[in-house]
Amino acid sequence: MKHIMTTVCLICAVFLFLPGCGTMAPKYSRPAAPVQAQWPANQPGKDAAKTGSSVADIPWQEFFVDPKLRKLISLALDNNRDLRVAMLNIERYQAKYQIQRSEQFPKVDATAGGSVQRIPADLSSTGRGMTVEQYNVGLGVSSYELDLFGRVQSLKGQALEQYLATEQARASLQITLVSQVAAAYLALAADQERLKLALDTLVSQQSSLELTKSRFDAGVSSALNYQQARTSVETAKVDIARYSSLVAQDENALALLLGTPVPAGHLPGRLSEALTALKGIAPGLPSDVLLRRPDILQAENLLKGANANIGAARAAFFPRITLVSSVGFGSDELYRLFEPGSFTWSFAPRITLPIFDAGSNKANLKVATVDRDIAVAQYEKAIQTAFREVADALAQQGTINNQFLAQQALTDATGESLILSQARYERGIDSYLNVLDSQRSLYSAQQNMITVRLTRQFNLVTLYKVLGGGGVPVK
Repeated sequence: MKHIMTTVCLICAVFLFLPGCGTMAPKYSRPAAPVQAQWPANQPGKDAAKTGSSVADIPWQEFFVDPKLRKLISLALDNNRDLRVAMLNIERYQAKYQIQRSEQFPKVDATAGGSVQRIPADLSSTGRGMTVEQYNVGLGVSSYELDLFGRVQSLKGQALEQYLATEQARASLQITLVSQVAAAYLALAADQERLKLALDTLVSQQSSLELTKSRFDAGVSSALNYQQARTSVETAKVDIARYSSLVAQDENALALLLGTPVPAGHLPGRLSEALTALKGIAPGLPSDVLLRRPDILQAENLLKGANANIGAARAAFFPRITLVSSVGFGSDELYRLFEPGSFTWSFAPRITLPIFDAGSNKANLKVATVDRDIAVAQYEKAIQTAFREVADALAQQGTINNQFLAQQALTDATGESLILSQARYERGIDSYLNVLDSQRSLYSAQQNMITVRLTRQFNLVTLYKVLGGGGVPVK
């Protein structure tokens, strides 16, 4: 009895310590980044890379200073359905990894059974009918694979990388969601300003129309001037209707991102110039920025998983050893089940050696190798895309301030032109057409000024996003 128990213990020890002999996967090495080591030399904003700390380390709560915007971002992170799906995907792949990891260990099941069988006299060895009873209880290990060539370990490594990729996907989605809420908030603020400008313009145009009508009734002004003034009023009404529709659509878009209705009192009043307390955003070197972005880390996790899958495909060419064993007690009488002499055990190893499979193993290895090559290309494309996003944002950063100053000067100049043209019209020097042209120029310049201000704020949000900001929680 003691000898048998010792044998069983040795068998269990073999089960536990044979796995982990290594895998047949190729040694992983990170592909070289297919981009320049510096941002493009002709980028107007390239000098920003020389100073500043990593934007990816700045939580969104510290980057955005508007309390209304902070509240909306917090609501989106709690209620957005896309982010919720990403969180559930993490749980799903974590469970799948745990399932695959469990394949490295033997599964022990407790069993108990009994049977009672009536054997007729014709079939009985004694020539008399009899009732046969059998009872057993024990522990058993079924179909446990000895992972001598790392097949199970490779599959576990692939499952782990897929799980890690879902975590990076969630972080990437959070960064995108934060930037989308900020962009929608800014777009709503800008359209509200455009609507207010159109309303103010309507009031001004109506005053001009009344003045023109009185001059027309007095015979001082022509019918053409009166109709031109009416045209300006109707144009302002068209813009009011259009921007009212855009404001409503912006609110709907913001509510979709939040995953809940926008709380009362949290809509923007106007396009704020103080989006962030930072004086400037410095990207750093491409090697530091790109390899920290969650979308690139996700692509690398998938690449590592594809690389590990090659190990499983290679291991399929080699023998697979599975073990089946059980220990327990058996008896023909239930009350004698645990008496001395009722101990029973079995040990049944099985080896499977592939001889002819019509090329399926070779094809599976080819598929795994091509999948790895595809993952390499996707990883490199992710880096190239990220490099371009940062370079484009830097290019805009370097010119947007000049554009803002030029647009401000243009708006001031058109405002002065309107004042002069109105004075000349009232003195009868020029026709009303010059006044109308000046009004349209000023209105267009003011609308473009809002657009430039919005673009400048968008650029800050875009830079924060493409540099990996928004995915780090407050510590």
